[in-house]
Amino acid sequence: MSTLLKQLKKRRLALGLKQNDMLLRIGISRQQYQRLESKGNPRLDTLELISKGLKSELILIPQEKLLAVKAILEDENNTHSVEAKENTKQHDENSLANDPWHELLESDE
Repeated sequence: MSTLLKQLKKRRLALGLKQNDMLLRIGISRQQYQRLESKGNPRLDTLELISKGLKSELILIPQEKLLAVKAILEDENNTHSVEAKENTKQHDENSLANDPWHELLESDE
């Protein structure tokens, strides 16, 4: 499977979409989308349509800038992970403030 097709599938899954969802988003049946995602060779206008359905953009990245773009995207993913961990920590601290006895005594369960 080509890298682009893998990226389309990864993006669709990241958005929590099923292949059936593409019918409502871009007017492509599940069977058509499945064929395209697995071994397709889509036309440019089809790729543009799919990218919009996946809340993405198609762009050409010069090879000499590719590593920089990948680093930025990776950093963005790491930032989201850190934010999620901080939110969980804040939630735990708030729970402790509301219930100071939380997890101090053993559970009978």
